[in-house]
Amino acid sequence: MKFLVLSDLHGAIENLDKLDSQFSKADAVLFAGDFAKFGEEETGLPSLKALCKKHDVIYAVIGNCDNPDFLSALEEQDISVQNTLTNYEGLSFAGSGGGSKFTGTTPNERTDEELASDLKIISESDAQNWDNLVVIMHNPPLNTACDRVESGAHVGSAALRSFIEKYKPLAVICGHIHESAAIDTIENTTIINPGALLEGKYAWLTISKTAESYRVESATLEHI
Repeated sequence: MKFLVLSDLHGAIENLDKLDSQFSKADAVLFAGDFAKFGEEETGLPSLKALCKKHDVIYAVIGNCDNPDFLSALEEQDISVQNTLTNYEGLSFAGSGGGSKFTGTTPNERTDEELASDLKIISESDAQNWDNLVVIMHNPPLNTACDRVESGAHVGSAALRSFIEKYKPLAVICGHIHESAAIDTIENTTIINPGALLEGKYAWLTISKTAESYRVESATLEHI
């Protein structure tokens, strides 16, 4: 299965149009939040509608620039995996929306505990094995190549990293930190920050199934 990995559109709908040939190759699209432009929450809905026209199978969360109430718009489009669990072709998808408290200037900044609470459907489950789980989280986990700001400091979520270390999902899609487009691992979990689609950045994730389990076959960073 081939997944087109996107994040941080920030209203740049024209970049969606530039990816038409890529949308046609994808089995599904994974979007890690920030539909709206900085300081212009009203641009979120046009961005969402433009994305939903591009593919029939999309899984997404909202970002720190999206108003928390905007989650209902994703739910109406039936693409939200935030605070829920969705199955597709044997894989399970869950998600965490918003960003860590930082500047206080964006509408959806949350505590570490709030970020992790979106994944309680996993932590409260009786399941013992989540090697078919793909998590979409706007905020990256702490201390990877995916959460470094320009100064080199790591600004990811400790709680989300702890979740990954405990439940060991197959892959994690994140965004938020535009300058940290990267692919990394936490133990056997592949972590992908595709970079901001606002800047023309995206990624591919390919997952294959063996006789007994799923595995990440490849992950690549791309640019329009």
